[in-house]
Amino acid sequence: MGIQGSKIPKQAQVLMLGLDGSGKTTLLYKLKYNESVITVPTVGFNVEPLETDRSSPGLTVWDIGGQKKMRPHWKHHYTDTAGLVFVVDSWDQKRLDEARKELHRVMRYESLKGVPVVILANKQDLHGALSPEALCLKLDLRTVCEGRAWFIQPCSAITGIGLEEGFRRIAYLMKTPLKQTQEDIKVKMRSKGFSLTALKKVLL
Repeated sequence: MGIQGSKIPKQAQVLMLGLDGSGKTTLLYKLKYNESVITVPTVGFNVEPLETDRSSPGLTVWDIGGQKKMRPHWKHHYTDTAGLVFVVDSWDQKRLDEARKELHRVMRYESLKGVPVVILANKQDLHGALSPEALCLKLDLRTVCEGRAWFIQPCSAITGIGLEEGFRRIAYLMKTPLKQTQEDIKVKMRSKGFSLTALKKVLL
């Protein structure tokens, strides 16, 4: 995210969740070191600090393993979480229902109430990957994200496209009032070519 010459701001904890194989660890190290790494399923977690801009806190990103046996342990990391990043494999449509169920389960926890969330629609470099607009509907984001600031960011862990934008977005949502973020999201989605009908479905 860039090294800043000024004093490093206070770190904010960001939790990164998603199913195994969604690309969490790959995108984290692509963002941190600009390197494509071959990863194995994360057993436990990875922790990496990321710098944002001078007006935002630095981010301490907790990348938690997404295998079924690991998911019951996600809840132990919810305390003191300032932002949530949920990574979705937008190409693997067979597991979208599983991803939706896990996302909805996570969002029901009281300790995450009101915590802003960014959905990273990963693997956009693959032919046949669903668009962010389609994922909004498939994941029922309008319902699950009600009452909190949220955004969906297309990205690719392989090419690096969209990764910085996604983490800058979570930093922005953590420091900005909900009403302002909703207006900003409308403008952003219109600029990306989302239809008026889709905007209504997602944001009303």
